[in-house]
Amino acid sequence: MKPENRHAERQHPLSREAFSYFTQIHPRWNDNDAYGHINNAVYYFYFDTIVNNFLIDASLLDIEKGEVIGLVAQTGCDYFVPLKYPEPIDVGLGVSKIGNSSITYKIGLFKKGSDPCAALGKFVHVYVDSQTRKSVALPSALRNHVETLKVV
Repeated sequence: MKPENRHAERQHPLSREAFSYFTQIHPRWNDNDAYGHINNAVYYFYFDTIVNNFLIDASLLDIEKGEVIGLVAQTGCDYFVPLKYPEPIDVGLGVSKIGNSSITYKIGLFKKGSDPCAALGKFVHVYVDSQTRKSVALPSALRNHVETLKVV
């Protein structure tokens, strides 16, 4: 009997051209760890930041009064080159799948002015009713806006 492969296939670094929405993040002093680079767990804060910036910029996220909210269902990251404080990070956003109630984003973290990405993330949002927390279809305005992202 062949053992089950429990590890996802490692992705390859992508170029900036693969992403259509960008923001810049300035790491904080405490983002670095004892090894002198940004701690792997901090990358997930960056993923959350770019997805929420994208939605806020389009007035599609109201964390206090919105009827529909996105909950993180899955994340992952492949690391290629270490990032470190105080170097700014260019963060690119694309989409790899738009489902009935979920969106799978791809996120590239780049050293300023460098290509390809230093890390490649996956971030899945499942949309739910903010009161009942039951899955709902993506609102059309959200779906339409996400469809403007490059497919990665």
